[in-house]
Amino acid sequence: MYAKASSATDIEGMRRAGRLAAGVLEMIGEHVRPGVTTDQLNDICHRYIVNEIDCVPAPLHYSNSPRVPPFPRSVCTSVNHVVCHGIPSAKKTLKSGDILNIDVTVIKDGYHGDTSKMFLVGKPTVLAERLARVAQECLYRGIAAIRPGATLGDIGHAVQSHAEGNRFSVVREFCGHGIGKVFHDQPQILHYGRPGTGAAIEPGMTFTVEPMINAGRPQVKVLPDGWTVVTKDHKLSAQWEHTLLVTTVGAEVLTQRQEEAQAFRS
Repeated sequence: MYAKASSATDIEGMRRAGRLAAGVLEMIGEHVRPGVTTDQLNDICHRYIVNEIDCVPAPLHYSNSPRVPPFPRSVCTSVNHVVCHGIPSAKKTLKSGDILNIDVTVIKDGYHGDTSKMFLVGKPTVLAERLARVAQECLYRGIAAIRPGATLGDIGHAVQSHAEGNRFSVVREFCGHGIGKVFHDQPQILHYGRPGTGAAIEPGMTFTVEPMINAGRPQVKVLPDGWTVVTKDHKLSAQWEHTLLVTTVGAEVLTQRQEEAQAFRS
């Protein structure tokens, strides 16, 4: 059973959660600068999520395995070679040239909105800027492949071909996922694959596309904290994420930010 918005109530609930999640990323941008710790960014996001938009931060105390301790913060902050699930820390101070992914998931009236964005701290290197841009293009190409009658493999192929065509690599151990009243649901959305393979895409499906693109090799490892995923070769990684609703003609980007209005104009 795949995650689906099966009623007008579900669709509006997902739209609202998506808009609110996007708003967190729009809010936090002005606070991302050299000298700020990732824990300070987490605290700003937490207060905004809880006090300003009356939502629940889904990552806080989340665990999907008894072998892994609950996630201790309200957002994920992944810096430089951290691929995903970075834990905000008072010991991690941003410096000029860093790249940072902030991953936000909020729960509003039982519905989840899940999204992430790359931030360039101070003056980025040419490689960092290019990696972040190409990773965002990979997300957009994956979204453009979504339509009824297409397959999940079409999404993965669109992402993989663009990443590898730019001499970057795709992380294979982590993927997008169905989402709705459940945080992580079926189907799994791989960011690599062959066209015409995998499950058929149907109207009403709700899932994330969230490619993780590495500057070096695709291999990753999980640190002893059970959460933080890093590149094995310590080269940079970038990720962007949106929550999507499949429509009769394509995909509605539920977590679209105002700055992306032109990108998704039909």
